Amino acid sequence: MTLRAFAVQLIAFLSIAVAMPASAGTHGAVQTTWRLLDYIAVDYTEAVSDGEVTNELEYAEMQEFSASVAKRMAALPANAQRAQLVADAEALVESISAKVEPAVVARDARRLASELIAAFPVPLAPEAAPDLARGAALYAQNCASCHGPSGGGDGPAAEGLDPPPIAFDDVIRARERSAFALYQVIGQGLEGTAMPGFSDLPAEDRWSLAYYSGSIAFENVERGRRIWNDDPKIRARIPDLAALSGLTPAALGEAIGTERADAVMAYLRAHPEAVASDTTGSLALARERLQQSLAAYEAGNKAEARELALSAYLDGFEPLEAVLSTRDADLLASVETGMAELRAAIGRGDPVAAVAQRVNALDVLFYHAETVLAPDNASEASAFAGAFAILLREGLEALLIVIAMIAFLRKAERTEVLPFVHGGWLSALVAGGLTWVAATYLIGISGAGRELVEGFGSLFAALVLLSVGIWMHGKSQAGEWQRYIQKTMQHALSRRSAWFLFGLAFLVVYREVFETILFFAALWTQGHADAIFVGAASAIVLLALIAWAMLRYSRRLPIGTFFAYSSILIGILAVVLAGKGISGLQEAGLLGITPLPNLPRVPILGIAPALEPVAGQIITLALIALGYWRNRRKGMQVRTPQAEAG
Repeated sequence: MTLRAFAVQLIAFLSIAVAMPASAGTHGAVQTTWRLLDYIAVDYTEAVSDGEVTNELEYAEMQEFSASVAKRMAALPANAQRAQLVADAEALVESISAKVEPAVVARDARRLASELIAAFPVPLAPEAAPDLARGAALYAQNCASCHGPSGGGDGPAAEGLDPPPIAFDDVIRARERSAFALYQVIGQGLEGTAMPGFSDLPAEDRWSLAYYSGSIAFENVERGRRIWNDDPKIRARIPDLAALSGLTPAALGEAIGTERADAVMAYLRAHPEAVASDTTGSLALARERLQQSLAAYEAGNKAEARELALSAYLDGFEPLEAVLSTRDADLLASVETGMAELRAAIGRGDPVAAVAQRVNALDVLFYHAETVLAPDNASEASAFAGAFAILLREGLEALLIVIAMIAFLRKAERTEVLPFVHGGWLSALVAGGLTWVAATYLIGISGAGRELVEGFGSLFAALVLLSVGIWMHGKSQAGEWQRYIQKTMQHALSRRSAWFLFGLAFLVVYREVFETILFFAALWTQGHADAIFVGAASAIVLLALIAWAMLRYSRRLPIGTFFAYSSILIGILAVVLAGKGISGLQEAGLLGITPLPNLPRVPILGIAPALEPVAGQIITLALIALGYWRNRRKGMQVRTPQAEAG
């Protein structure tokens, strides 16, 4: 059996440790015996080579330790496995006496250690991620005098010690030691050496010291971070602290290569929280649905695979979208693009291998997202920036449309209709508040429901703005406004038109309020309520200043210029909302997706890397251009008879 097999077997036994307690005395005996076996597995190579003793002192120590293991095995409480453990321990004594090769002794010692833990389970992992800063302080206080300030085994108290203190910076030996082995030695010391036990230290301190001392030999932390983040198979191999604590770098190296294993261990022993974090930014549901989707696709159930992939986005990822957008917009865009391309691949019937590759790529992106969303990254500054950016971004679209409506009514000297506009946006705020109450305390709004509201709302607003923009452009032509006032003004803003303005104001504001509420609900879970309030208040002040400046400036513009500028602004907003509306319906699963991988995602302009929203925006632009062309042609036809009459 290989070292890798032994390590895997050991990891499998770790979960038993919590569920099967033993007596305190048995725990101590088992831990000491396990520690001796680990020491033999690591240090026997220093004593024997090619069947010859190379270090008499080390060899005598190996004989002593193996005899102690056999004696301790025989003293353990009787159970079904003890007889075999004793026989294997005696066989290990004979192997060492026969000076067999170090690889064989190491293999047998580790196998025996695994069997011991299986027969007499003991706690093998910390309850929480060790604190490396605390570990460094404890090392300086308790260990540096012998093991050296840098772990080279050359401390001032090391002189004359036999055997000499371990050099923690010896990477060859460090590869053979698990964090658990170091924890055991720290707690109970090591017989036959000057190493004392530190059982008076709390368990969490001993774990912190074990992880710190075990990290000294491994330096390439940043490379390890990149490998860990980018390889889901490695993360699956080390799913939790129990697996990490019982794993030696050598065993991991057999699976992924020595250099990569050294780098991964450098990162994980320096940052054990990477496998211990349980964050509000967890994408476990998204991962689960993606795996279910892949399984359904492999089974030939294309429709179910598509629905599960859609659920992975709507139910697993979309609720965290708001917070991620404030911390890493590029990563958000990558995830959204990847999810869309996965659904498109399923819809096209791509090969299973290609779909599996997309699922694995998304798993890597999810891990990056979880790292960004971790509570440790939720500072007051990020909460303020998130609240400010969300409210400013979502409020600006609605503000521009409402201000254009108010400015138009003032230019037309129809201020008696203004209450309908103000009533529309105020009602939208009230409805948004009721939506928040309902979504929080009464009902759940599904991801599909959110996207449908935003999608249909955006498309309807885009259609209305398209017609309004073309109409306003027509009135910007020379003389058109005066003729309009003279002929139709009394009917144009009738009570029916006033209610239309109420509905438009309500729609555009409610759509933004609805999305803002969802974003703030996600942001709220990250904490820092004061910073969120200040960020939101700052955005409201800025929006108010923008509204004041626009209204004041619009009063000074000639009527024709006002309509020309307003028509351009409204036309741009129509194009933006057309793209957002179609994207929303795609995310809700109502429309198919044809990815355009080389097209960047630009949310502020409604641009998404898919054919359908781009086509919708192009069609909207074409309709605007056609409407403007007709307005100009009509204006020229009107001016020509006037010129001839003159």
